[in-house]
Amino acid sequence: MASIPPDDDAAAAAAAGAAENGYGNGNGNGNGPAPRPPPAKRPRSVISAAQIRAEFEHHEAGVARVNNGSFGCCPSSLLDAQARWQRLFIAQPDDFYFHALQPGLRRSRAAVAGLVNAGDVAEVSLVDNATTAAAIVLQHAAWSFAEGRFSRGDAVLMLHYAYGAVKKSIHAYVARAGATVVEVPLPFPVASADAIIAEFRAALDVAKAGGRKVRLAVIDHITSMPSVVIPVKELVAICREEGVDKVFIDAAHSIGQVPVDVRDIGADFYTSNLHKWFFCPPAVAFLHTRKDDPIASQLHHPVVSHEYGNGLPMESGWIGTRDYSAQLVVPESIDFVNRFEGGIEGIRSRNHEKVIEMGKMLAEAWGTFLGTPPELCGSMVMVGLPGCLGVESDDDAMRMRTMLRKDFMVEVPIYYNSRRVEAQEMAKDKNGDAVTGYVRISHQVYNVTEDYEKLRDAVNKLVADGFTSSKLRPSQKIFSSIIDLMQVYAGNDGLMNIAANQHSVGRYVVADYLDVDRRDSQRCGVI
Repeated sequence: MASIPPDDDAAAAAAAGAAENGYGNGNGNGNGPAPRPPPAKRPRSVISAAQIRAEFEHHEAGVARVNNGSFGCCPSSLLDAQARWQRLFIAQPDDFYFHALQPGLRRSRAAVAGLVNAGDVAEVSLVDNATTAAAIVLQHAAWSFAEGRFSRGDAVLMLHYAYGAVKKSIHAYVARAGATVVEVPLPFPVASADAIIAEFRAALDVAKAGGRKVRLAVIDHITSMPSVVIPVKELVAICREEGVDKVFIDAAHSIGQVPVDVRDIGADFYTSNLHKWFFCPPAVAFLHTRKDDPIASQLHHPVVSHEYGNGLPMESGWIGTRDYSAQLVVPESIDFVNRFEGGIEGIRSRNHEKVIEMGKMLAEAWGTFLGTPPELCGSMVMVGLPGCLGVESDDDAMRMRTMLRKDFMVEVPIYYNSRRVEAQEMAKDKNGDAVTGYVRISHQVYNVTEDYEKLRDAVNKLVADGFTSSKLRPSQKIFSSIIDLMQVYAGNDGLMNIAANQHSVGRYVVADYLDVDRRDSQRCGVI
């Protein structure tokens, strides 16, 4: 029979909950306090710098990877633990399905419950990512409109800087069902938490105008782009005071960056990814719902499978045949962070201090500034780029990011500041140029100072060379010139004949060469 890797003690701990959580008499929503996560079985000395390098030696050599925020990272020891689960499934799938999967998932749910101070393991469901969690919450809101519990025109409130996929989900689910969507226009750069709170209150007044009911507020704990730590506890309290029905905290980046106590925060729904800042392999996240809320029994996974109706933890624990291994290694991720001095709290503190230090170093070198004060940063910070680089659109930002990756081996997101609160002046650099572009740098345990120096030097070289983002923009003139050159070359050498009916092939060659979408070549007039 399959046993839960990596040790018998962990298997025994999981088996204790198997009867109520597996394919026996229960559905995984047993009562009682959340079990504490299993401790590390082999106490070790504090991890050394050499051991950290070894854990992440699979990272591509030579790349300054200062973008942990997008995809996270996974140490070799966690990849090994994941592989043991994968082999267990492949070796005997039926035994794994009936005897190992659900106890293993409960073990991970218990670990998460302990991490976030949940009241019960039944309050925690494991899903692929925060976007899936958002779909679960928003799907229920859409059903509430469709079934008449909400009235057409009732409001849903979200931050302007909400994650793009979540914003689209809000429109796909609730706006389509009849909701009025109201955005909170947050300032950036931002000076204080008070500025965020003031804008939130003003937007909430708009949402409630004319007696409209606010059915749901979707609030980020840490916005993605630009990255800002939001005072979620204060905003949840405001929502309670103002009669907002439900509050959903999209905290995709929170676990591992900032302290999380779901009972203290007090939201109705809280989700965070475990593969971004808590070292799990992709993809795994959790969704917390309060057990005393009747809505918990009304939430369903968007993928309907055999466990439909048995509670969200069980529905999420089986959505068909797939690889569940990332969800099964959460206890091993706790073992990993406990190898560091101070555990996850120590990692958070050191990452925060280092990312602020590196951000200030870059800002000084470029004559710019940080986009937020340190108290509104976790392990990510926004740093203004020199205004002379001329970032004037999201496309400019993406093309510059691609260039830094390909030409300088630096991986960093770039943000175009396209929108600011009314009357907020555009911030300027030391030369008086408006700062419209920002890099979002991350710091994780594998990063070294040289990573940030490589980014600093790359940007300094671009400035010294007189580079502007406009030089990367496709244009009709560029496309036409290259097509003409290709035709001349073909005619002179007889190697190709770009006839009229072959012109589209030439267009796509040009588009691929310039690293732009093939549709851009059509918009730019290449026939």
